[in-house]
Amino acid sequence: MLNELTINDSLYQKQILYDIKDKFGEEFVYINENGNYAIEKKVLTAFKKIINSDIKWDNYEKCWR
Repeated sequence: MLNELTINDSLYQKQILYDIKDKFGEEFVYINENGNYAIEKKVLTAFKKIINSDIKWDNYEKCWR
């Protein structure tokens, strides 16, 4: 995730979600209350630990920048 963000300056949740699911399996994603796939909390927690404070979540665009 960090590599993609570094290369592209943004990381869209929808795209990386399916990359995670395909590369690492269903245990790293789940189906949320709306019936959509979402990234597991443990993955997001680990990601937050390695990103710097300049990277922010854009709730409108559903991406990190």
